[in-house]
Amino acid sequence: IESFGMNAGLVWNASTDGGRMDVKTIKKATKIKPDNELYAAFGWLAKENKIAFEEEDANLMVSLI
Repeated sequence: IESFGMNAGLVWNASTDGGRMDVKTIKKATKIKPDNELYAAFGWLAKENKIAFEEEDANLMVSLI
């Protein structure tokens, strides 16, 4: 669970610096591997109502709230 919080912080920082981004860009910026750890970080931030998701041209876009 501790790594979920740390990864959530990496996603938060990348989103603050890059604004609205697709999942591939966030993964590259944070270097979080594997995918399930990235999605766990998204879940952590979503539960805290800190990020929003939108689908655009078959891409999942993530932005801070």
